[in-house]
Amino acid sequence: VQAPRRGIYPQVPARIVNISQDVSVNEGGNVYLFCLAVGRPEPTVTWKENKYGLMSEGEFLDITEIKRHQAEEFECITNNGVTQPDIRKVKVTVNYPPMITDVKNMPAQLGKTAILRCEAMAVPTASFEWYRDDRRPVENDNTLRIKNEKTRSLLLFTNVTVKHFGNYTCFASNRLGASNASMLLFRPGAVYGRGVAVNVGVSAGIGFWLCLSVSLLMKV
Repeated sequence: VQAPRRGIYPQVPARIVNISQDVSVNEGGNVYLFCLAVGRPEPTVTWKENKYGLMSEGEFLDITEIKRHQAEEFECITNNGVTQPDIRKVKVTVNYPPMITDVKNMPAQLGKTAILRCEAMAVPTASFEWYRDDRRPVENDNTLRIKNEKTRSLLLFTNVTVKHFGNYTCFASNRLGASNASMLLFRPGAVYGRGVAVNVGVSAGIGFWLCLSVSLLMKV
């Protein structure tokens, strides 16, 4: 009696059939990604982190207490040697409150131009406001202009006068929080009180800034 012939199964290229959507998460949260693939022979599935080149084997990738520097695109790679690997990407966005990073006191000459800079890293991008030492909001006029860019805000003085000298506070906020920093536009050689200094920090200590933070966050 002739033995039954063993079945011959055709090879099928590896293919990703289901994968996580792009993810947006607050810093400190957990991220769970999945990538499901089919093929014959059974394919391998690998997650790759492009920034540091780290690899993780398996269909599932768990990231606990994610940090802002881990925001990037993660690649899922499936392969069974039949054809080229199938590759798909998932973008992970990590949200965090503003952190002001670039603050300097600046000298200025009467009748000249001057710039105060305030840079803040944040996701979503921060909104900026400026205040004078007496807590008045700074507004555009014919000698002063506010220029907001993606990650920073500039105070542009086109014709410095005596009234411009003093302390300015930059206030950066998004829906997750706020931060403020103070800086001085000063006349070289002028003497100022001991208390004048750059102050950077999360707006929580001073009642005025705390109230302002709350009111702005309620608008979002």
